[in-house]
Amino acid sequence: MPDQTQYLTEEGYKKAKDEIEHLKKVKRPEIISRIKDAKELGDLSENAEYADAREEQSFTEGRILELENVLKNAQVIKSDESDPSFVQVGDEVTVKKDGSTSTYIIVGSNEANPAEGRISNVSPIGEALLGKCENEEVSIKTPKHESKWKIIKIKPPV
Repeated sequence: MPDQTQYLTEEGYKKAKDEIEHLKKVKRPEIISRIKDAKELGDLSENAEYADAREEQSFTEGRILELENVLKNAQVIKSDESDPSFVQVGDEVTVKKDGSTSTYIIVGSNEANPAEGRISNVSPIGEALLGKCENEEVSIKTPKHESKWKIIKIKPPV
């Protein structure tokens, strides 16, 4: 069975907890009310409001299950447990590639957002950087090509 550990920053864990609470306490009751109102309109076979509410209910329940699974398998990255001598999940890593410098934060796949510089620990870049040290040169293999990167700085999570 594959490793189901879900790496989350403390902020990511809190966001997931807040989202699941909102879905259960606000969104779910709203949808139940919409379904009840739609049922009162009569024939459900041609009731677009009913179909829409049921679809939203399905999506919401699926998201609740997904978040519950993430939280059940969560390993929260804590700043006081980080070792700044090598790259770990949660670290901010500054690299030099092709003459330019970039900074990334290595996060679990649930928090990844490449546009914000938050890359997944299971992405080609994240996997290549994990466990490496400052001043180490790393070969990054992406679907398009392979390139050499040099780790300039490792900053543990705050």
